[in-house]
Amino acid sequence: MSAITEPEKGGFQISQLLYDTRYRSMTIQIIALIGFLLAVGWLVRNAGQNLADLGKPLGFDFLWDQAGYDINQRLIEYNSTMSHGRAAIVGLLNTLLVAFLGCVTATIIGVAVGIMRLSKNWLISKLMTVYIEAFRNVPVLLWIIITMAIFIEIFPQPSHFRGEDAIASMKLFDSVALTNRGIYIPSPTFFPGSGPLIAVFFLSIVGIFFFGRWAKKRQEKTGEILPTFWIKLGIFILPSIAAYYILGKPMGLEYPELKGFNFKGGFYMRNSLISLWFALSLYTAAFIAETVRSGIQAISKGQTEAAAALGLRPGRITSLVVLPQALRVIIPPMISQYLNLTKNSSLAIAVGYMDITGTLGGITLNQTGREMESLIILMAIYLAISLSISTVMNQYNERVKLRER
Repeated sequence: MSAITEPEKGGFQISQLLYDTRYRSMTIQIIALIGFLLAVGWLVRNAGQNLADLGKPLGFDFLWDQAGYDINQRLIEYNSTMSHGRAAIVGLLNTLLVAFLGCVTATIIGVAVGIMRLSKNWLISKLMTVYIEAFRNVPVLLWIIITMAIFIEIFPQPSHFRGEDAIASMKLFDSVALTNRGIYIPSPTFFPGSGPLIAVFFLSIVGIFFFGRWAKKRQEKTGEILPTFWIKLGIFILPSIAAYYILGKPMGLEYPELKGFNFKGGFYMRNSLISLWFALSLYTAAFIAETVRSGIQAISKGQTEAAAALGLRPGRITSLVVLPQALRVIIPPMISQYLNLTKNSSLAIAVGYMDITGTLGGITLNQTGREMESLIILMAIYLAISLSISTVMNQYNERVKLRER
């Protein structure tokens, strides 16, 4: 009886890249990637050649040329004799400022409105519905312009604060001035020896972070809820106050004062910044509110009923039972809203706020004639900001998502 022998398996052959299912998908992907890179390379080369023919070869040397224009709102030192690159950095910081303030404010308002829309109080629920529908169905550009017009009309002029017959006065113990040109608030001033105080301030923030994590782990183990808000407030305030007096008061406040035709001193927030911040926050909060509402409604009512049967109060049920479970539904669409708010900040030019689009994509582009370079940098900046927001929020989503035990 003869034995049947299997044919010897040969080595790897080139034809397997197309006919072997183990390699075919990878081969197709590599070919597609090569084709895409070749197409991009051709477009870049063609654009560079066309620019060279127009006498504008692709280059970024213009960023070191003198800008020659002023920027009304800035977080770092800048004047018209500085470079276009410096102006772009000032605009970028203005964009990041609006994005940060807007995301924080929109989250607070959106979560509150989303919860109140589910209230059993008919009036509160309907008012929140009206707010959501009004802001969601009107273009954000109109809200920015409307908000700017409201700030100009309702707030007094700086001249109204002058004299014995002044028709306007400063707020909060004469420390804050609300005018139609913007808001003036006290700004910190640092004296010699303020370094240790700043270090204590940041260490307090670190202490709050670690205490929050410890309190959460302790609650998971024992079920006991600590008054974390007041403890965190004490960690934040008490060490800073003690260091402030021990170090001999190395920090003070500069208050705004009316001098001439305007206020001088303190920190100045232009009405364009405030109107853009408020409009974007209120607009985005309407979408976040619907996201929060849908996330809460995705949680079974049995969870709420079980928590109530254990004696938890409604506020505790929402914060300890409902919202932690709803976060896995809320966070992914909320990332999109943060990205939309950041990109919508490019409408700042409508109210005269100089963000990165107004500086690099506006005045610098028009003065230098470097359209391609300016737009490439502008797109790269917005892409980097958006990817950074997505990365941070995705990591947070990974931390809070439910895990099977």
